[in-house]
Amino acid sequence: MADQVIRLKPYQYIHVLDNNTNVTSVIVGPKTLTVADHQTIVVQPTQMVIIPPRHYCIISNPVVRNEDGTVITDKFGQVKLRHGDEEVRTSQLPFPLYPGEALYGKVSPLQVVAPLTAIKLRAIRDFEDHVAGDEWLFHGPGTYIPRVEVQVVEVVRATLIKPGEALRIRAKKEFVDASGVERKTGEEWLIRVPGAYTPDVNEEIVQTVTGIVLTDKKALQLEATRTFVDCYNVDRKAGEQWLVTKQNSVLHIPDVFERVIGEVSITTLNSRQYAIVLDPISPETGKSQMGTRELRKGEASFFLNPGERLENGIQSVHVLSSEEALLLRAREAFDDGKVKRQPGDRWMISGPCDYVPPVTVDIVEKRRAFPLDENEGIYVRDIKTGRIRAVSGEVYMLNPYEELWEKELPQIVEDLLLQDADQSSAIGRPVTKSRRDKSRVVTYQIPHSTAVQIYDYKEKTPRVIFGPDLIMLGPDEQFTVLSLSGSTPKVPKQLNILALLLGPRFSTDVVVVETADHARLSLKLSYNWHFDVPRDNAQQETAASLFSVPDFIGDFCKAIASRVRGSVAQKTFDDFHKHSAELIRTAVFGVDENGEVRSTLRFRANNLVITNIDIQSVEPVDSKTRDALQKSVQLAIEITTKSQEAAARHEAERREQEARGQIERQKIDDEAAAESSRRQLLELQSKSMIVESTGQATAEENARSAALKIEGEAKVKQASQVAEAQAIISTNKLSLLREEQDADIEYQRDLNKLEITKAQQLADIEAMKFKSIVDAIGATTLHEIAESGPALQKKMLQGLGLKSFVITDGSTPINLFNSAGGQITGQ
Repeated sequence: MADQVIRLKPYQYIHVLDNNTNVTSVIVGPKTLTVADHQTIVVQPTQMVIIPPRHYCIISNPVVRNEDGTVITDKFGQVKLRHGDEEVRTSQLPFPLYPGEALYGKVSPLQVVAPLTAIKLRAIRDFEDHVAGDEWLFHGPGTYIPRVEVQVVEVVRATLIKPGEALRIRAKKEFVDASGVERKTGEEWLIRVPGAYTPDVNEEIVQTVTGIVLTDKKALQLEATRTFVDCYNVDRKAGEQWLVTKQNSVLHIPDVFERVIGEVSITTLNSRQYAIVLDPISPETGKSQMGTRELRKGEASFFLNPGERLENGIQSVHVLSSEEALLLRAREAFDDGKVKRQPGDRWMISGPCDYVPPVTVDIVEKRRAFPLDENEGIYVRDIKTGRIRAVSGEVYMLNPYEELWEKELPQIVEDLLLQDADQSSAIGRPVTKSRRDKSRVVTYQIPHSTAVQIYDYKEKTPRVIFGPDLIMLGPDEQFTVLSLSGSTPKVPKQLNILALLLGPRFSTDVVVVETADHARLSLKLSYNWHFDVPRDNAQQETAASLFSVPDFIGDFCKAIASRVRGSVAQKTFDDFHKHSAELIRTAVFGVDENGEVRSTLRFRANNLVITNIDIQSVEPVDSKTRDALQKSVQLAIEITTKSQEAAARHEAERREQEARGQIERQKIDDEAAAESSRRQLLELQSKSMIVESTGQATAEENARSAALKIEGEAKVKQASQVAEAQAIISTNKLSLLREEQDADIEYQRDLNKLEITKAQQLADIEAMKFKSIVDAIGATTLHEIAESGPALQKKMLQGLGLKSFVITDGSTPINLFNSAGGQITGQ
């Protein structure tokens, strides 16, 4: 086998295995190596590891070196390795890898730690003053050189603390912070210094706390979550609440042991306001005075401390006019000037004045004097005696121990006071009126021709008042409500009224009667009635009888129906049908001693008088009777109708015959008159034709002569006007032609002048140009130029031996016909 030759370039190396000794060695270039038979190339030529400046690499299984850096070998010459270990190598000369060494990863740049950042490092083995598991920070700016004993955990960036902010830090374990303060595990504190802050490895950032700006109108309410000393060097107990205002600090950052309850706005009182503060804070002790009250008057501004609150908010100073007063009550015993007030005392302060109540006084209410007319009033109750009275017709101010009393009325009375009812139709017409003020005296306007009964339950006496009038109820008085029958036929309790109508009125009812021959009939009757009593409020005994019968309409309708039924029962249907009105009036009103039907029916109990009765309709109740009655009535109507039709037909025929005779007579008279008129017409027509023919001939001749005359005059006038027109046209044409010729002559004259002027100027220019050229060339030069042509030709001909010649370009023809004339002639 031929030996192998390997040429190594600079910075190259190979690993050669000596098969005899089984030792691998490193050969470094530049070098030419002849490989022997007992040698084997393990690693082909390889570039050395080059580490540029500010770079590093990690070598696995590095060789063992002594203090001066020499590689240590064993007794066989093999290099010793630190198996399983690593070594960080930084910028140096290129180096080869010994057998067993390996490059872990690749050559990497060193890590540069920027300003305001840091690298969190952790020791993974003991070295120097660190033990495995220790963590610390490498702060920038700087370049971090890795170590195999140290692991890079993360990059920590500084947190910027702005003005008015703070960082809330929590300790992960016990340690001493940068300020030299021992921290316990889980302890929290604030970093208030503005700037960049990099937390230690034993610290963690909980949050960024933003400061709260305090103004003159805003304060901050805080609560201590545990006992501590705040930033103002004040001891705070757990659960204690306090205010931080602008006087303490313009900007407050809540501490870790402070909980923000909320912002408190300033309370401002002007000169016309006051406020009562409950449970105020004592300025000496700073403690809450529970159960006490404090009066604060304007002008003033203050913050409500924790636990303080306003009673009824900000109140205005009570301004009383001359008709107003305040009802006051003492909360506790105190001296009111010269008067000693006891708890519960009531008194009044009348206007005009301003009043601010002290803390020992409660304002019960603000009262105003009641201006009362004679027709209005109020109910007043004395709270000491319980006596109730009505006050009217004066300006009244309630006393301290008086109050308004509300008079309750039955609901039916309340409803009736809000409407105006028509008792005859039982239709209530709502009146636009607001709900009643129960403390006002109840008033009721009694309509005309009505009466109202009022009962005094205290005196147990009634009184009746006739309208029109206005009544006012006393505290113990109530209206008497009447419940009357209504509808048709009458039904009980259909109409409730306060005012009883005295009439005259009418009522309608339906009565079912039965005749002697058992025919049942339904009668619809209408009654006119009124109350016959003196309408004087002084005669109360007679007036009281009006309300002695609660349902007088139902009573008199029943009484009249009974009389009618008794009377009709004695008569047959035919008799009743013929004499129904008389029978009913007799039954209702009765007859007097003379046998005459009375005109009225009087009820003595309540002085009700029935003055008239009207039968509006009579209908059988039984359907068969109703049908038979209808048939008989229809038959009677039909007979009457036919007889009337026959009489009307006979009368119409008679009138028709008379009219026909008158028409014939009139026709004859008209024909005679027509013949006479026709004869006169013919005479007039003949006269008219004669006059018409004569007039027409005369008119035609006159018209023809006038037309010829007019036509001749028109032609003469037309000929003269045509001649004038021709003369005008000729004159105008001649004038126009003359003007055109004058204009052409003038134009040509001007044009000739311009041409002459132009030709003179051009001639002058050419003369001046020629003169200038001649002057520039000179006379001698011109003379020589004039002689140069013939002389040159002469010399040329002499040189060529020619006597004459013609030079042409071959394209211009030469006329030779006349050129030889002299020659031919000469010969």
